[in-house]
Amino acid sequence: MAHDILIVDDEADIRALIAGILEDEGYSTREAAHSDAALEAVRARRPSLIIQDIWLQGSKLDGLGILEAVKAEHPDVPMVMISGHGTIETAVEAIHKGAYDFIEKPFKTDRLLIIIERAIEAARLRRENQELRLRIGGATAVGDMVGVSAYVQQIRQIIEKAAPTNSRVLITGPAGSGKEVVARIVHAHSKRADAPFVVLNCAAMHPDRMEIELFGSEHGHDGQDGQRKVGTFEQAHGGTLLLDEVADMPLETQGKIVRVLQDQTFERVGGTKRVEVDVRVIATTNRDLQSEMAAGRFREDLFYRLNVVPMRVPALRDRKEDIPHLARHFMFLAAQAAGVQPRTLGEDALAALQAYDWPGNVRQLRNVMDWLLIMAPGEQAEAVRADMLPSEIGAITPVVLRWEKSGEIMTLPLREARELFEREYLLAQVNRFAGNISRTAAFVGMERSALHRKLKLLGVNTDDKAR
Repeated sequence: MAHDILIVDDEADIRALIAGILEDEGYSTREAAHSDAALEAVRARRPSLIIQDIWLQGSKLDGLGILEAVKAEHPDVPMVMISGHGTIETAVEAIHKGAYDFIEKPFKTDRLLIIIERAIEAARLRRENQELRLRIGGATAVGDMVGVSAYVQQIRQIIEKAAPTNSRVLITGPAGSGKEVVARIVHAHSKRADAPFVVLNCAAMHPDRMEIELFGSEHGHDGQDGQRKVGTFEQAHGGTLLLDEVADMPLETQGKIVRVLQDQTFERVGGTKRVEVDVRVIATTNRDLQSEMAAGRFREDLFYRLNVVPMRVPALRDRKEDIPHLARHFMFLAAQAAGVQPRTLGEDALAALQAYDWPGNVRQLRNVMDWLLIMAPGEQAEAVRADMLPSEIGAITPVVLRWEKSGEIMTLPLREARELFEREYLLAQVNRFAGNISRTAAFVGMERSALHRKLKLLGVNTDDKAR
């Protein structure tokens, strides 16, 4: 299949020239004259490469702004920047923000084609490497942290500081919030990134098997004739061991883990020889370990050895501004795995997703994107609307977001219909921004005080959250 290249330039003759050159070489091309058209084209179908002019007349975003917007959602899409008024500073800035290369106009055809070929090949090799690392457990399944919220920014900052060290990390948060993803990112950004990343799910392991899984066993242990079993500590030598849901580990095993963390040595079950390892330990839990310690179910000495660098991953309902980014990201991953084009998510669908509380957190959102790709009605090119969402989300979706299914508004006089629409619209926006009146006011284009008065007049009660 021909590589799909998006050409973004405000000059139609330049777009046509580049398109002609590329089509002669067997590429498929699309064109956009400004940022709105460019971003819409990317959302409609992820291109193989983007050729992006720096200066765009009559565009909301310039080329660098488009570069940042695309890289935020599709970091692996290579972008080649072009400009007739380029400077060294501009080129350096573009490369720093993720551009593959920078070409000055007028450019030579051969140079353009070579750079495009190299950029596409580099992207292909990067994808293959990521897939290989995923298969051997060396990288996260969903890439880097996705989102723009203060929570995500804080996690990124902690990872940036903690990852290069050998410090142990304790990651807490509700089930499905992405704790293992964070652990994988810590490993991927560490000096151990090329070494193994091994996961032991303590919650899924039978207590009687826990020590064998951790430390391994010698040949013939318990009368068995099987070969010596290598435990997860040994498997992770030189790399990272993730103790997933560590609060489910038996107390006796917790005591042995304390010794291993202190000495970096252990004995296999049924053995007498001490095995030396060099392992960084990361632990996760969805429980309150302070309460677990108070109840005598978790060792205090283990807690303090694991809790060198604490990290809290919030519930998805507490980072609703990340939902559009996560939803688009998961939709792309689902489409990539299925070998089809991703469905575009309409603004009403995104607003409905933001209004939902997500008891299953990020894991549930990813499952919903998988479901939408397969089950959402309509053509593949048609945007997913709010009324196409699964029933558990649609049941709580504000009426204004599924208006096509409701004839109620058509039965009311104009004044009552307007009031109903305003109430439902503002309620949906307040929910969308998690009760933050300041952000809601900025989005709907009202003064904060005016919005407060309007909400009170319409009988909408809300707790103003300032975060």
